[in-house]
Amino acid sequence: MKICGIIAEYNPFHLGHLSQIDYVKNVLGAEKVVVLLSGNFTQRGEVALLDKFTRAKHAVIAGADLVIELPTVFATANAEIFAKGAVKIFDSLKVVDSICFGVESGDEQDYIELATAMNDESKEFKKILKEKLDGGVSLAKAKFETIKALGKDFDEKLIASPNNILGLEYTKAILSLKSDIKIYPMQRCGDADHNDKALKKGITSATSIREVVKTGKIKKLKKNLPKYVFSDLSTYPFDFEKLCLSSLITASTNDMAKILDCTEGLENRIKALVKDNLNLAQLVEKVSTKRYTKTRIQRIILSNLLGIESSLVFDCLESPLYAKILAINSQSKDLLTLVSNNANCPIISRKSDESLLKKKALICYEKDLLSTEIFSLIVDKKINHHQMLII
Repeated sequence: MKICGIIAEYNPFHLGHLSQIDYVKNVLGAEKVVVLLSGNFTQRGEVALLDKFTRAKHAVIAGADLVIELPTVFATANAEIFAKGAVKIFDSLKVVDSICFGVESGDEQDYIELATAMNDESKEFKKILKEKLDGGVSLAKAKFETIKALGKDFDEKLIASPNNILGLEYTKAILSLKSDIKIYPMQRCGDADHNDKALKKGITSATSIREVVKTGKIKKLKKNLPKYVFSDLSTYPFDFEKLCLSSLITASTNDMAKILDCTEGLENRIKALVKDNLNLAQLVEKVSTKRYTKTRIQRIILSNLLGIESSLVFDCLESPLYAKILAINSQSKDLLTLVSNNANCPIISRKSDESLLKKKALICYEKDLLSTEIFSLIVDKKINHHQMLII
């Protein structure tokens, strides 16, 4: 059985996502599609527009057969950790033979060759990489410049967009794990950039959709979303910032320094500025610089709220975890059986399955529970974390 995986946030699910599922089934010929979905908080350090079960339901209606939650410790981390965690979960299922991801440029061979070069662990590579990072560029850019300095030539477009960078990180993670999972980069449809805030006709970016929802003019999105997504949209943003700000005020600098990417004394900068910037957007604006991007600051603030320390993230990358099922197509229960019989990690489809979790897996799962509880508080609606939807 050909089973293809998709790693997604679906925040919210839109026509571009629908075209990807169609591509996987009708062009790649996948018999089953497994989606690994971020939970209630996203990689940008923001609250998801809709809860994870609603978004999982949309994926199944669109054609996905099984939706699994990407653990919170990975879903709210930087691109490298996000990708490593996602590939780790897919690889542990032992049934997903490929993944498909959207890109702006490049083919399978381009990504494999550049990812192989970026995975270089030689002393010379590490020395040049440190010099590039000290210059204040991003990790992806620093690695690319290091490769160029070593005399290798690649198209810089491969690191020119968040989607391409994520694709590279997925490929690097697969190569590092020596996994048999194949990659299928899919050229994204439409002319909307990943971060474009302008609403386009037809396929448009998730960012532009969220911007419209913030204004309350949801009707404008009727032609940009499948009907089943449009009907579930509600007001946004939620009352999230006071929770974040209060957790920053009460946190010690020592505790904040333990958070992933909160390095080089950044915790002191945040603590100093939060006193005079009791508005989350304003605080992020003041703290961020060319070196410390807004999304990085937002992730640090969210991780502080959820109590996700860097040590836990890396422990989870190295430890056996689990696959928490969010939703399944009622016609694809055989896939759940296949996964349960082959996976080398516990499959969580009901509350009683949680007793199978031990050590780091249990701590990791408790962060997912906490995430759901805080999301319930933010949206003023109780979300049952232990359910599995059958659509």
